Parts: sequence; C-alpha cells; structure tokens
Amino acid sequence: MNVADLQNALDDVFDQALIYHAYTDYMRDYEMIIYVTTDPRSGIAPVYLRYLFRYCVEAHARTAIHPEQWRESLDDRLLADPRTHDLEGYTWGARCQWLYPGAEITPDSTRAKEWTEALGIDFHQVRFGTNDGHNTTLVFSDLQVTELPAGYAPFVVKDDTNAT
Repeated sequence: MNVADLQNALDDVFDQALIYHAYTDYMRDYEMIIYVTTDPRSGIAPVYLRYLFRYCVEAHARTAIHPEQWRESLDDRLLADPRTHDLEGYTWGARCQWLYPGAEITPDSTRAKEWTEALGIDFHQVRFGTNDGHNTTLVFSDLQVTELPAGYAPFVVKDDTNAT
C-alpha cells in the first residue's frame, strides 16, 4: 500500500467513533471497527467500517485519560450506559472513542524500516489519537477497508462441547 492511499483511508475516519480494536482471532492482523456518520441532512446513512491492518507486527495502546480522571473513573457503575447514572468520571459505558485528533502516519519510522528490511515488504507506522480512551500505534504492511454487514462480531465463540 502506498502512503498516499493509506493517508486517504485514514482521513476518511477523522473524528469518527472507534468502537472496537484488537488483534483478530487468528492473531496476525489488527482490526479497528469504526462507526462513520455524516450530517443527517446529507441523507447518507451511517456505516460500520472494518479497518484491517494486515501483517501487524506491533500494536501499542496507552491510555489517553489523565491519571486524575482515572482515579475518578474506577467505579464499576461507569461501565454502564451513561444514561443510567449521574456519576462523575470517565464513562466507559459510552463504548466508543472519538478519533480526534485522528490518525497520523509516522514518516521515516525506524520500526517500520526495520520490519521492511527484515521481511522484504513495505511497512508503515501509524499513531491513532483519541480525545479519550486509548492512543494506539500500529506497525503493519497493508490496510484493507470493508463495510461491515449488520450483526458483525469480531470474535466467534465456537461450541466444541459436542466434539468427539
């Protein structure tokens, strides 16, 4: 993937809602599920997009929440829907993080260069900043963006209780 195409894909989700991020269940690729909306007057329906960072060799997540706010956000009631309580602190139950200030490609990344040399394919480093939740940095080779069908679940739990 070239840098211009990568930047265009990242620009498309600036200030949108990141609702899930983790390694896939097969543990090679990293996925971000993003809820993309526009002004309702535009008539464009919101969509869920899956950003699949292929060959993700590094993923680092760090809180974007100040320690003082963490201290105020330890109550488990903050895990619930924010409409069900009137507590102070970070409401984990909002279940999304806003991609603001958004994604930034790290030009001349030492880590990406090391992986490019080691594997013989191009790697990129991108930092995702949020206004709350977590900031995430990924080192990966390729990005695939797809619109998700209704009901998509990142992990499928298999029932092996009847296996012989």
